[in-house]
Amino acid sequence: MYRHEVCRRSFLRFAATAVLCVAGRTAALSEPKNTVRTVPATGASFILAEMYGERSTEPYPVPAIPLEEIDPKYRRQTVADPTGEPPGTVVVDVGNHFLYLVQVKGQAMRYGVALGRAGFEWSGRGVVQYKRKWPRWIPSDDMVQREPELEKYSLEHGGMEPGPDNPLGARALYIFQDGEDTLYRIHGSPEWWTIGQHVSSGCVRMINQDVIDLYERVPDGSPLLVTDLSNDKPDRS
Repeated sequence: MYRHEVCRRSFLRFAATAVLCVAGRTAALSEPKNTVRTVPATGASFILAEMYGERSTEPYPVPAIPLEEIDPKYRRQTVADPTGEPPGTVVVDVGNHFLYLVQVKGQAMRYGVALGRAGFEWSGRGVVQYKRKWPRWIPSDDMVQREPELEKYSLEHGGMEPGPDNPLGARALYIFQDGEDTLYRIHGSPEWWTIGQHVSSGCVRMINQDVIDLYERVPDGSPLLVTDLSNDKPDRS
């Protein structure tokens, strides 16, 4: 009798295990074939996701950038320095929509930028006089004359408050030449899709994540050159 009871219990345990296995296999077989499984990013894709992901520590929203919609050449990357400038120099290459921060050992950090429309370009040598986090935007008097609807953001009215819709974005670097404000800026922009184009009134636009990175690397007083590397060698005068 005892042996019969042991065999019976063993059979029940085996049967229960078999049911669980079959149930699991049935569930796996019945899972839709188009189910998307989330796979953590690794390697280069992980680094890019970190570079262009959401910036949750900023005082205003900086959403993640859809990398698949950005030409890979305009993503931030270390390249061989094509400028020949001393380390620490910021070089804006208007011919190719790149901004270079020259580094040591013949390298440079390269960023994609958007540039001013025809008729509003600026070129030459200057300095990054100072920088601002989440700056106010004050359109120039000429800009207000061209676009009267900007009057509410004029100097007289205190400019536009910082924020995600501010044209200067998360950071701005102010360009001076011979001690005078050129009124041109290197700045962030929520309009990441404009990178690689001529769109703004002379300023140098960057993806917000990129201008945040540049801001941390460039001290006040850094030399700056705006030129066309596709046509001319940098002016060393």
